[in-house]
Order: sequence, then C-alpha cells, then structure tokens
Amino acid sequence: MSSQSVREVQDKILETMKYIDSLCRKHGIVYYIMGGTALGAVRHGGFIPWDDDLDIFMTPCEYEKFKAVFEKENSEKFILQEWRTTPNYLEYAKVRMNGTTFIEEHFKDRKDMHHGIYVDIMILHKVPMSKFVHKQVYYYSKFVTLYGLSQRNWKPKTKAQALVLGSLKLLPCKLMAKICYKKIYKYDGMTDNFKYCYWITPAKFRNGLFDKEFFESPVDVTFEDTVLLGSEKIKEYLEYRYGDYMKLPSKEQQKAAVHAMIFDTEKDYKDYFEEIQ
Repeated sequence: MSSQSVREVQDKILETMKYIDSLCRKHGIVYYIMGGTALGAVRHGGFIPWDDDLDIFMTPCEYEKFKAVFEKENSEKFILQEWRTTPNYLEYAKVRMNGTTFIEEHFKDRKDMHHGIYVDIMILHKVPMSKFVHKQVYYYSKFVTLYGLSQRNWKPKTKAQALVLGSLKLLPCKLMAKICYKKIYKYDGMTDNFKYCYWITPAKFRNGLFDKEFFESPVDVTFEDTVLLGSEKIKEYLEYRYGDYMKLPSKEQQKAAVHAMIFDTEKDYKDYFEEIQ
C-alpha cells in the first residue's frame, strides 16, 4: 500500500473529472453528479472526506455522444473503460488516468484490464409509469448485476446470495444477460410520461427509481475548487435517496465506502503487477 493519503487520490479523481467536464461543456453533453458525489457536494462542498470515488449519471444518448467526443479528442492521459469491451464488467464506464494505480479487491487478479484512478459514468435509463414494467426492469437489472458479480469472484454476504450465484453457473447467462440489457434499454426513446431508473449494482428498488424532474435541469454545483453539473433539485434528490442526508454515517459505514485495496497516484498499475510477480 502506498503511504499516500485518500486526499491525494481525490486530487487525481478531480483532475479526471475536470477533463470530463471540459469535454461535456465544450460539446453540450449533459451529465449529473449523483449518489455520494452529489451528497459530498452539498454536505461537504466537495468529496466526502473518506470517499475515494466520484460518480456521474449520463443517459444512453448523452453517453454515446461523450464516447464519440472522448475518442476523437484522443487524450494520452486518460482512457475510457467500457462494460462492452472489458469482460465480466457491469454496465457502467470508467474514465481512468494512465500512470496511476487503483486496485479493488474483486479485481486484484485481473491483469488484463486497466487499474488506474477513475471516475464512474453510470447509465441512467427511462421506464414508463407502469409499476409492472418497473419491477420487470428491476429484475432484469438485478440479473445482470448478479451475473457480473458471479464472474469476478465476488464473495456473497448471505446464504441466499451464495445459492443464487451458484445457480447462475448452470444457466446460459451470457445470452440471458444480452436479452436483459435489450429489455433495460427498451424505453430510452421515450419523451414523456416516464421515470428514470438505475438498478445495476446493489441499488434497492425504491432507491433506484427517480422522478424525471430530478434530472431535467442541470445547474452548476460547487465541488472543491470548481463547479460540476448537478440537478437543479439536488437537495430533493438527496432527501429522496438518503433521507436525512446531512447526518454523518457510522465509522463502520465510512470504512465500507472505501473502494481501493491498493492505490498510488504516481506509479502505473503495470509496474505494481510486475513487482509482485
């Protein structure tokens, strides 16, 4: 483990986010800070002090525009890591910084992928107002999530999770995941009478379903020494998502929020893997 601090990692994450923000503003691409990043902006004026990641939402349409611009700009400092091109990855992208190391426990044996410090881009989908469809898309998303976890040696926390993960090995999961993704993207062309959803990863049903008003009007939100795009209704979003969002979590919850097993802001992850061989 490097002797560097989480604050030094946050500085690199912010540098990465500033690059993303510059591309988005230059080309009119909309994103929203979300989750703990939005919480940190309101409660702390930037990063949550113990947090070592930064998350943003993009709709599929905005993400495709961002991907095209990112590839055209061709920065040597950053790479775009996608679920489509990285085996056994869940449905979100990461903009990673070259020349750095950020290794997470469940990816520690993956020498075939980039392990630089990153910003997460989560994909925000649309669903019609039907509660029945909400449940359908929720379960499609949960299948994809569990399948992804089963492929990367994730350790189940309960017997039920262990049973489900074990049963996945008996199913044609790759084909089923492809079908599920098609169902998840089915409603993204809607223009009215819809909600947004994000149920990939451990998000619970209620916490992953949002009124469209939360993500209709992006505004500048102060974050550290810059401004990023967030919801005009960021406080309403946070109250919906977290309840009393100004209350600090326990020390145990703070430790659980840390992602990196090993990090280094100056050393490339490839050098780390060479050293441990």
